[in-house]
Amino acid sequence: MFVDQVKIYVKGGDGGNGMVAFRREKYVPNGGPAGGDGGRGANVVFQVEEGLRTLMDFRYQRHFKAPRGEHGMSKNQHGKNAKDMIVKVPPGTVVTDAATSEVIADLTEHGQQAIIARGGRGGRGNSRFATPANPAPELSENGEPGQERDVVLELKLLADVGLVGFPSVGKSTLLSVVSAARPKIAEYHFTTIVPNLGMVETEDGRSFVMADLPGLIEGAHSGVGLGHQFLRHIERTRVIVHVLDMAAVEGRDPYEDYLTINKELKEYNLRLSERPQIIVANKMDMPDAEENLASFKERLTDDYPVFPISAFTREGLRDLLFATADLLENTAEFPLFEEVEEDLGVNRVVYRHEEDQDKFTITRDPDGTFVISGETIEKLFKMTNFASEESTRKFARQMRGMGIDDALRERGAKDGDTVRILKYEFEFVE
Repeated sequence: MFVDQVKIYVKGGDGGNGMVAFRREKYVPNGGPAGGDGGRGANVVFQVEEGLRTLMDFRYQRHFKAPRGEHGMSKNQHGKNAKDMIVKVPPGTVVTDAATSEVIADLTEHGQQAIIARGGRGGRGNSRFATPANPAPELSENGEPGQERDVVLELKLLADVGLVGFPSVGKSTLLSVVSAARPKIAEYHFTTIVPNLGMVETEDGRSFVMADLPGLIEGAHSGVGLGHQFLRHIERTRVIVHVLDMAAVEGRDPYEDYLTINKELKEYNLRLSERPQIIVANKMDMPDAEENLASFKERLTDDYPVFPISAFTREGLRDLLFATADLLENTAEFPLFEEVEEDLGVNRVVYRHEEDQDKFTITRDPDGTFVISGETIEKLFKMTNFASEESTRKFARQMRGMGIDDALRERGAKDGDTVRILKYEFEFVE
């Protein structure tokens, strides 16, 4: 099964907890705090593996949770950092955040890595909190929670040349005779239901990768037929080879087919219209093909070369492959995403405006419970060790500093009212 789009859940490892400990050795009175810090949680890292060709593995495992860091230990020993979780993906994988649609990584080269979910830092041990006013604190931090998110993986094949055209115009036959690829070929529509890749080598030793994409039809960009599922695979191609049935075996007008397919490519992505095209007039060994070709050339207004061929008899293939290789040499790659250009020798820092995340929001349940939520306060809550009275008092001071106490009073909170953060409830005290 060919899988080229999948949604998965990733979570970086939590940091290890800091420790409350004191130095206790013979002949060392009042040894002081000796609690070590926790180790860093593991990152979830995607790495390109050139042997993979599909996202099939992600159909069976959709959750990736990295290990947490080791907890801090006595004698000021630091917990061990967790080893990153490496997840292998095929070349051509684009990773986007499911919630914001922001592109996280575009992975194309073998061995290329990208951190998709960062692990949390380790919590501090009580040695970190020692001050002249409080030389023996019983205060430590829990580890920072790891980043978690849903991401969408989208595979866009790494092909230099993309074959496009209506069903049954001979794309699969063409790929099979110019490369070692063996796509399914039969006399019915949508024989090809997955993209096929083939390595093509010309007589003068040049080579390129050609992709045979399932047949497009009118309306493909909006989900009609199979084409919409695979249009993404043409986004990386540098040259489009447009295959037409010049014999009009099925009674369609080749020129109308040409206009229809180009319209679908433009509707899907305007940048596809920037790609250079080569028009292939296939099935020239059949009756009426010569007349249709003459008519096609009269009506053609675009300045694209037309190559009459017969994939069946292999007539005209040599010139077509040479022209394709020549065009590839003179065509730069088209970046999928806009990149910031930088002048050589000039260091620039790009500042992007990012809205401040709400530190907290307060809502009220039907039963009267005040519910506090927000990324900042929830992270502080998770990093607080409530088994320690000092840590609990510190968290109360942090809430007061954030203005949560005043906000609760404004919402009508009174002494003894129930307040909830995540799944935990406590009483509001004036």
